[in-house]
Amino acid sequence: MMRLETFTLRSLGTALLASTVLTSAAIAQQAAPAEAPAEQEVDISAPGGDGLEIVVIGTKIPNVIRTTREVVSVLSQAEIERSGEGDIAGALKRVTGLSVVGGKYVYVRGLGERYSLALLNGLPIPSPDPLRRVVPLDLFPTSVLSSSLVQKSYSANYPGEFGGGVINLTTRAVPDKPFLSFGGSIGGNTVTTGEVGYVYRGGDYDAWGFDDGTRSVPGPLKAAQASGNIIGLGAFSLPELQTIASSFSNSSTSVIQRNSSIPADMAMNVTGGTSFDVGDVRLGIVATAGWSNEWRTKSGKQQNSLGIGNVDGEQALILNQDFDFLATENNVKVNGLLGLGAEFGEHKIRLTNLYIKDTIKEARQQIGTNAADFDGNLLNRTATAFFERQLIDTQAVGEFRFGNLSLDVRGTYANSKRLSPYERGFRYAFTEDFGINDFVNALQGPGQGATIAFSRLNENVYGAAIDLGYKFDSLPFPARVVAGYSYNDNQRESDFFQYRFQPSDALPIGVIQQRPDFLLSDFNIQTYGIFLQQTNTQPGAARYEASLKVHGAYGQFEIEPTDGVQFVAGVRYEDGQQRVLPIDLYSAGTVAIPETNIERSYWLPAATLTWNFMEDMQVRLSASKTVARPQFRELANQFYFDTDNDRGSFGNPLLVDSQLTNLEARYEWYFGTDERLTVGAFYKNIDKPIEIIAFITSDTITTTFGNAPRATLYGAEIDAQKIFRLDTLSNSEFFQSRRILLGFNYTYTDSRLKVNPGDRTIDPTFQEVEATNLFRDGAPLTGQSDHLINFQISLQDEDSLSEQTLMFNYASDRVSQRGAALLPDLIERPGVRLDFVWRQAVPIGGFDIQLQFEARNLTNTRYQEFQTLNSSRVDYNTYDLGRSFQFGASLNF
Repeated sequence: MMRLETFTLRSLGTALLASTVLTSAAIAQQAAPAEAPAEQEVDISAPGGDGLEIVVIGTKIPNVIRTTREVVSVLSQAEIERSGEGDIAGALKRVTGLSVVGGKYVYVRGLGERYSLALLNGLPIPSPDPLRRVVPLDLFPTSVLSSSLVQKSYSANYPGEFGGGVINLTTRAVPDKPFLSFGGSIGGNTVTTGEVGYVYRGGDYDAWGFDDGTRSVPGPLKAAQASGNIIGLGAFSLPELQTIASSFSNSSTSVIQRNSSIPADMAMNVTGGTSFDVGDVRLGIVATAGWSNEWRTKSGKQQNSLGIGNVDGEQALILNQDFDFLATENNVKVNGLLGLGAEFGEHKIRLTNLYIKDTIKEARQQIGTNAADFDGNLLNRTATAFFERQLIDTQAVGEFRFGNLSLDVRGTYANSKRLSPYERGFRYAFTEDFGINDFVNALQGPGQGATIAFSRLNENVYGAAIDLGYKFDSLPFPARVVAGYSYNDNQRESDFFQYRFQPSDALPIGVIQQRPDFLLSDFNIQTYGIFLQQTNTQPGAARYEASLKVHGAYGQFEIEPTDGVQFVAGVRYEDGQQRVLPIDLYSAGTVAIPETNIERSYWLPAATLTWNFMEDMQVRLSASKTVARPQFRELANQFYFDTDNDRGSFGNPLLVDSQLTNLEARYEWYFGTDERLTVGAFYKNIDKPIEIIAFITSDTITTTFGNAPRATLYGAEIDAQKIFRLDTLSNSEFFQSRRILLGFNYTYTDSRLKVNPGDRTIDPTFQEVEATNLFRDGAPLTGQSDHLINFQISLQDEDSLSEQTLMFNYASDRVSQRGAALLPDLIERPGVRLDFVWRQAVPIGGFDIQLQFEARNLTNTRYQEFQTLNSSRVDYNTYDLGRSFQFGASLNF
């Protein structure tokens, strides 16, 4: 039933699409004559969501972003490299209107990651995150990507599940000429590297991100799970349960050790490619492989409050939990990309296979008090974990051109996994009873216990699409029509088995003072009757199955009725069937958990008008309707405990789809190559948005989800980029080839829930209640910052690689979670960050060597999540991030 799966790289398949956004655009710019031709077609975004061939007719093209027919932001390979970020999530926070939450999830214009659609080469990708159907973007190293396009206005050729925007990641394409590059880096962090941290033994291959079998589910537990019975007294005898309890890897997974000097971060990568002719066919291959090993220690406060009291004459939050914590994470990433391509005539075929493995090994200790545990005495909690996330994505794409007729076909199979074997936790409480004066763990009673959990998530995505386009020459104005069909099938299985170690009788004083591995030694288990007891036995708590099948078809036309005016309009029909089935493994449920079965069809119109009223200026107006479906985790009634924030959550199977109306307007001025000024405004009306609901269970805060009645979101953004050439300042050779690039963007967003008396919603007990019981009218959407600012200044050499970039990022406070029991909301404070990246080419002995130095978080901004009331403050999760520094080099052939 439960097993630790072995991750292997599957055989080659899938699609590297014909051209990346920037590569094709650059070719188009180079080919453009000095005067605007009567008609020009430029394919600048073959990696588009359901067949994204963008056609620009009758206009000179001075800027990449201008050539698109929608409101977009583009992060080119050069911009990704300039940011110096190791994963695409970090790079995307430089884009106008985008913020990154938790280092993984991208929020577009304040809308949570559930409203953002992530695609890889225009095709869907599954998520290995048990909490979300949206893939965490920290999974994608920048070394395997060539560009990223963020489209903020909807068009009918994209899937209809489009709220804040779509993020389309494009993998490296087949090169025009051979290349080979070897790279490596070493770095550290001021609060981690060379400082005190916690580690545990684990397995021999942990440093490479793979388990060596140490954490495999032991045979006795496998056999017990396969029996279909609840593991505990009744279905099993005490000796059988003792045998199971004795079968686990013990010391290597439970004993946390103090490491007085945490190692440095390291990374290695190799990338290469070539192309050649076979007859009339141009063939190419590109491959990349990488490995990184990074350490991070978090040290700070974890508190919570469950009520309000009167302190010094004013209302104040009353502390319940107050812990100091220190946690060390060892994050290992392994990735590989293999792409094949063939071009013959006007036709192109691309095959791509992407493999990503991301593993976090964590050791954590908390020391503090809990008002509900052990009379407020000091508690010591430890936890060890090994989280494995894997993505295998196989794609195939064909692009065929027959004069004015175009045919695009795409197909994908992708699999994601998340394995978390041996999540172990131990709770000790300090006592002075019987003259002990020590921490004790009797495996029962307030503040004490030992648990172990195994979880497995497996998700498959099958997708296919076909797009047919035709450009008319016989009409009095340029026109093109496109129609297409797509099919996506997501299938998920999720298992979570949690157990506690239970004594048959009170343990001796000498035993309860022992360290974890001695406490659960074979001798103690057999001598004192310690056995294993399963704790999650309700329907759906241990397993759920989920699926989402979407058939989509669209039609779209593009016309230029008069010179400088382009109109694109279309409609998409989508039929979606979403199911989440809680599995009652043991027929033990006293409360029936509803099954989710959402079957809805939608007509989703979209239109964009672009008026190029001057040679270098244009205005865009856009309107559309879209949908946001609940994520699997929001629907599944499976409990999940997040050790990062000490909070548990479960889903609400009675959620319904959210429907959005989107309006957009933008003015664009392109006053030079790679120079621009854009000013835009946007408005969204959301019917039945899905929001987090928090409530108190025992001594902890638990979250679930609910449909608020309505919400609105509106705002404005400005994006500017200007280049200053320095050759006019001096005749010095240094200044002749250098320029300064200034980039600035700012986004203001305001969102509000709309809750009126008489509005109804579903509460955590699956009952229909007044919406005002759960949601506050006028409250902002969770995760939305009012203000986002990015500024960068870069000194660049146009003749060779020499670039020094200073980057400033600011995000204002945002609600991270609703307050429970009418308490104030929890606030996350991202604050100000200042980063510096230096890149330099150094030719040595005929070799091209590139050096890179990075300095991150120079402002030493802390992570802060807190709750305030008057002068009182509770730090739910606050810790130092430290400053990070890294030096790297690559050898290029």
